[in-house]
Amino acid sequence: MGTDITVRLVSSWDEHEIADLYRAGGWWKEEYRESETPLLIRGSFLFAVAVHETSGRAVGMGRVLSDGVSDGYIQDLVVLPSFRGTGVGKEIVQILVSRCIEVGISWIGLIAEPDTEEFYKPLGFSPMNGHVPLLYRGDF
Repeated sequence: MGTDITVRLVSSWDEHEIADLYRAGGWWKEEYRESETPLLIRGSFLFAVAVHETSGRAVGMGRVLSDGVSDGYIQDLVVLPSFRGTGVGKEIVQILVSRCIEVGISWIGLIAEPDTEEFYKPLGFSPMNGHVPLLYRGDF
């Protein structure tokens, strides 16, 4: 990772920059409001931002959802396209995992996008054979 990038655990960040990162990941929906991104950050157990020190702008992010005691789920890992392949994503994951382990959370999971498993394997993740991720679509 370049020396001009620093990964920080934060409790707040510029809402427009966070929304831009969600857009870069393809996860932003037009009905979302940028003004609600501070709630998203505060509602996360951990929220990491990769900062380009020269510009002060966020170039990547990731977060952990957890109660802080047992399981942790890494979510929303994204790096701006111009910074991909530089080690930024790896550094974000390593900081999130390290902090979870420091506080005693050892079950750390994530749902990887298709064809990204090879990114996560060197970081200690492996497929959960026999498990299937599910998404609620409505209708009881």
